[in-house]
Amino acid sequence: MNFDQQIKQKTMAIEEILNKYIPQEEGYQKTIMSAMNYSLLAGGKRLRPMLMSETYTLFGGQNQEILEPFMVAIEMIHTYSLVHDDLPAMDNDEFRRGRKTTHVVYGEAMGILAGDGLLNFAFETASKAFELIPYQEVMKQISLYQQVAKAIQVLGKKAGIYGMIGGQVIDMEGCEAEISRERLDHMYQLKTGALVEASMMIGAILAGATEDEIGKVEQIAGDIGLAFQIMNFY
Repeated sequence: MNFDQQIKQKTMAIEEILNKYIPQEEGYQKTIMSAMNYSLLAGGKRLRPMLMSETYTLFGGQNQEILEPFMVAIEMIHTYSLVHDDLPAMDNDEFRRGRKTTHVVYGEAMGILAGDGLLNFAFETASKAFELIPYQEVMKQISLYQQVAKAIQVLGKKAGIYGMIGGQVIDMEGCEAEISRERLDHMYQLKTGALVEASMMIGAILAGATEDEIGKVEQIAGDIGLAFQIMNFY
């Protein structure tokens, strides 16, 4: 099996995991679930959950089931950022990945709410990892509880004002003709690199990597995020 075939196989496996955790489209508020699922299942590289899984394996992770909620959560956060990026107040895009953007299909207000819903549901999903730790082994698995808690903390920080959202702020305020190299690099480190860092750090954390190893993973992931942004730019 060549590299492209492996990537395709891994992407298909991630799609199956996503489908396990998506919200059911039911109830009076089912429109928001429909908009969230429309956005999340629009395809894409699934790079972040893939990097998370590969890093987990690299550090000897054994319980793939505990990793899955975080793989879904990171993709929900990435998707919510795209939904909001496409809104008229930001990039005002009508198409993404070959089909109409969420706000075009569901309206601007529902587009905002779909992004909000994905962000909130991401943390609801990630916290399900606690439920997957066998109760009868609680005392033996106390370190695993700590790892899940730390992973959630990393997820929140890298997605927030000190991570992706912070990078988006710099982007929105930096639309002048000239921008310094330092400011540009920092923007991409946060806007694009932060979620890549979160993905790989969470994989390492849940596999039981040391603090030193997690720090090295964060640095490597930041470089990957910057390289990814440069590749997309050119």
